[in-house]
Amino acid sequence: MFSGFMVNTWIAATMVAVIAGVVGFFVVVRGSAFAAHAIPHGSFGGAAGAVLIGANTILGLGIFAVGGALGIGWLSRRGRHDVATALALVLMLGLGALFLSFSVEYAAAVYSLLFGEVLGVPADDLLPMAGLGLACILAIAFLYRPLLLTSITPEVAEARGVRPGRIETGFLLVVALAATMTVPVVGVLLMFSLMIGPAATARSFTSSPLWAIALSVAIALAIVWFGIAIAYITNYPVGFFVGTLGAVAYGCGRGWSAWRRTRTVALAA
Repeated sequence: MFSGFMVNTWIAATMVAVIAGVVGFFVVVRGSAFAAHAIPHGSFGGAAGAVLIGANTILGLGIFAVGGALGIGWLSRRGRHDVATALALVLMLGLGALFLSFSVEYAAAVYSLLFGEVLGVPADDLLPMAGLGLACILAIAFLYRPLLLTSITPEVAEARGVRPGRIETGFLLVVALAATMTVPVVGVLLMFSLMIGPAATARSFTSSPLWAIALSVAIALAIVWFGIAIAYITNYPVGFFVGTLGAVAYGCGRGWSAWRRTRTVALAA
C-alpha cells in the first residue's frame, strides 16, 4: 500500500484534500456550490479542445477553467449569479461536445477526467501540482479578510470600500486554479464532492472560520486517505468510497447540529 506507484497516489491525494478543504470552506460560506460545480465541469471542454489540436490536456483544462471563472464573474456583475454560471457552463460544455465530435478516437482520454486517475499519478506531475496548490493557498491567504467579509456581510464590505464583484472574480479564479490541479487526479465529480462535503460538515461543528477551515481540511484528508486504503484492500473504485464517506461525514455533522439544538432548547426550558 505504501510502495511503488502508491507513494505518488498518497502524496497527490493529500495535496488535493488540503486544497479542497481550504477552498471548499469559502465555496460553502459564499453559497457558490453551483460555480464550484460549473468551473471543473466546464473545463472538461478545454481538455477536449486540447486533444483536438494535440496540446496538453491540463493546459486546455486550465484555460477553460480560468476563462469560465472570468466569464461567470463578468456576467454576474450584470445579472443573476446563478444564471451567469449556468450560461458559462452550457457554453463550455457545448464547445466540449463540438471538440469531441471532431476527435472521437481520443474521447477516452478526455472522459477519464470525469473520474480522474488517483491511482496512476506520475511522479513528474507532483511538482506542478504542488506549485498550483501553493498558489491557491497564497491567494486565499491574501484574499482572506475581504473574502470573509463579503461572504458574511457584503453591505459592510461595500461600506468599507471593498468591491464584492472583484473579490468574487478573484475567488472564482482560485477555484479555477484548484480545478486545474485536482481534476486530473480525482476527476470532475470527486473534486466537487471533496470541496462541498468536508466544508459543509465542518460548519456543522464550529462557527469559527479558522477552526472550520482546519476541520474541513482534516475531514477531507480522512475521507481521501480512508477511501484510498479501503479501495486498495477491496479492489473497488476509490470514487465510491470517497463519495460515501463524504456523505456519512455530512450526515454526522447534521446529526450533531440537531442534537446540539435539542440540548440547548432542553437546557433553556
